This record gives sequence, structure tokens and C-alpha cells, in this order.
Amino acid sequence: MLDETLKNASFFLNDGGPLPEWVVADRLVAYPDAVAFMEERATAIAEGRARECVWLVEHPPLYTAGVSARDADLIAPDRFPVFRSARGGQYTYHGPGQRVVYVMLDLNRRQKDVRLFVEALEHWVIGTLWRFNVEGEIRTGRVGVWVERKDKGPLPSPARQTYPEDKIAAIGIKLRRWVSFHGISLNVEPDLSHFGGIVPCGITEHGVTSLLDLGLPVTMDDVDYALRMSFETIFGPVEAV
Repeated sequence: MLDETLKNASFFLNDGGPLPEWVVADRLVAYPDAVAFMEERATAIAEGRARECVWLVEHPPLYTAGVSARDADLIAPDRFPVFRSARGGQYTYHGPGQRVVYVMLDLNRRQKDVRLFVEALEHWVIGTLWRFNVEGEIRTGRVGVWVERKDKGPLPSPARQTYPEDKIAAIGIKLRRWVSFHGISLNVEPDLSHFGGIVPCGITEHGVTSLLDLGLPVTMDDVDYALRMSFETIFGPVEAV
């Protein structure tokens, strides 16, 4: 089933040039520092001065507002710092226990198709989840990866509303000169109550979940390994630095 999921997402293999760098941050990264790094790196990639880069980070608790964010969707503006972002999408939360992956790839060397690129990112997440026996799914009109809820999960919050399906990963990207930045966020074991300060991605009729919430107390190292294996299936090999 994993091969079936990925078979249409292999348009983005690299062209045989230098391997992308695979970098894992060893401490929490401030959001402005992450944006500054991505801006500089994307420019360097476009100018041929740097290799592509996949950067795995965790952030302190914060909210970001994409280019389509609506003011009404920020429910608790004083709860955490709020940052305006150039990525696509609406409001989302980042914090400890969530793996954020910033993807700086040169689509000039791969496939210059934004829609297919977003789908490839979704399939990347789906392939990652499959390695933990979690079936992630795509929904028409809703960017990201979703999980059907067959029960309330092993760790339900008394205040948490139960939905038929929950979002486990968000995707928001920007392209400049066909070089991507921003990327994906996968909920491993964040405090899900922190999503209550926003309407995540502007969607009120569905909830959010995490691997821990689904009964999978996996480590971040486990998730990083699965992310790399799935990434290389779609986008080609990387070099850890």
C-alpha cells in the first residue's frame, strides 16, 4: 500500500546534482531565526551558491499566520507570540513535541509544478506515518494530512471535542525563483491544548491529533528516521550534515 501511495509522487527526484543537506537542530529554534536562515538559504540555492537543504527543528510555543490567515481565527492573541509568515495557508501552531521540517528544494532541478509539489509533500508525510502503521489521508480542498478517528484515542482530554477525523500534519510553503521554503509540521507529542488558541488552518469542523494521541509514544529520533526514509523515496538521497 505504501508503494501505491507513493507511485504518483516521484516527479521530484533530483537531477543527479549535489545531494541536499539533511540537518537536525539539537535545540529549540526561535521562529525569526528560522525564517532568516530560510530566506538566506533559498536565495543562495537559487544563485547556485548553496546546496538544497532539509532542516528539522522544534520551536518554542508560538502561532504563525500564513498569507490567507483571518484575524477572527486568532482566538487567544496573548497566549503565545504570533508571527506573520510568507507561507501559504492560515493560522497554525508550532511548539515542542512537533517536528517542523523546512524544505528548501530547487524545483528548477526537479519539477516546476506547485500543485504536484504540495501533493508530493503530503505523500511524504503519508509514507512517514505508514512506517508507524498509521494511515494518513489527503482530503480534497484541505491541504495537509488527516487521520480517521475510530475512537477517542487513549489520552482524551475532558474538554476535547471528538471529531470523525483529525489533522496530524500541516503543510505551508512558499516558492521564490522556484526554490521552496517553509514546509511541513508533524504532530509527534505536542500539547494539543495549545491549538485551542487558534482555528487551525481555518477549519472548525475537524480537530487535531498526534502520534502520542493515537497511542504511539514514539521518539523524535524514530520520527526523523521515518521522515528521511520516506523523503528519499520521493525526492532522492540526502546527506546528513
